[in-house]
Amino acid sequence: MTVHHPTPAPNTAVSAETASADMSQGEARTPRRVLRILLWHVHGSWTTAFVHGGHTCLLPATPDRGPDGRGRARTWDWPRNAVDTPWERIRGSEPDLVILQRPHELALAERLLGRTLGRDVPAVYVEHNTPRNDVPVTRHPMADRDDIPVVHVTHFNDLFWDCGRAPTRVIEHGVPDPGYRYTGETARTGVVLNEPLRRWRFTGTDLLPTLAERVPLDLFGMGVAGVPDHFGLPPSRLRAHEDLPQGAMHDQLARRRAYAHPLRWTSLGLSLIEAMMLGLPVAVLGTTEAHEAVPPEAGTVSTDPRVLAEALHAFHEDRDLAFRTGTAARAAALRRYGLTRFLDDWDRVLQEVTS
Repeated sequence: MTVHHPTPAPNTAVSAETASADMSQGEARTPRRVLRILLWHVHGSWTTAFVHGGHTCLLPATPDRGPDGRGRARTWDWPRNAVDTPWERIRGSEPDLVILQRPHELALAERLLGRTLGRDVPAVYVEHNTPRNDVPVTRHPMADRDDIPVVHVTHFNDLFWDCGRAPTRVIEHGVPDPGYRYTGETARTGVVLNEPLRRWRFTGTDLLPTLAERVPLDLFGMGVAGVPDHFGLPPSRLRAHEDLPQGAMHDQLARRRAYAHPLRWTSLGLSLIEAMMLGLPVAVLGTTEAHEAVPPEAGTVSTDPRVLAEALHAFHEDRDLAFRTGTAARAAALRRYGLTRFLDDWDRVLQEVTS
């Protein structure tokens, strides 16, 4: 088996590459025209980026904080323009725009508002997911409408979803810069997966033992506590860290020598971009959008898990290689997935749809 290790970027200066001129988390900017936008808190990292745009974000909130009423985040630092909105107040909230993210939200929003989306109030559907079932002929829920644009988060998704009559756009992810924190002092590899036992092959959970044979793993995320026992792996090979607050997880990840991203069928895990921005070198399963996100100098991308395991081992053995590759990874992530670019792209779509 031939293993291709990443080539560090030539003459990379840490002080230059680790600096950021992009937005950080917690402070929203002021848009040219402030809109009132109704959207559900579905994906925490994406919503964190979006609410930094400065528009008044009306977040449905219910007493149980269930999937249709999470409201403001409790583990992220969100600006004040993100506003909890009880269901009973949504009808009088008068949004300029509704952002849909799940199929059932169309009927739910129309019931709560008493208005028809696409006719009485503009709407946009953000598609976070890769298609399922009959790929590549899977029909999108909005495919038979031309009055609600579909915004994809990756070009891969735009290519593989059949959106029919619906206008489509691509706005790639934006991530608030967590800052360069990498130390690599802990000779273990970090992995972030949410609900890995339930999602299994989608998240590449089945690949963890192959990686753990070569390097010890620390698994972070929601629903990870039972994973080591499921595989019968001792803490020396796989440890679970259950649902840490985002800031604490970033601090822990930055101490790990490298980051592994085994996800098989997801759009593009934001945890990968966050790890790169923290300064970690990465080894990434080469599916969906991965090859676009990780240039050669930033890490290893392969569809062979054994190649990823060997790349991680190389980072563990050579700290200079790990530092140089991680520095290049941070620079690449800031260039492509900076928050300012994301918000600029969204402002153009929002102003167009509501004009």
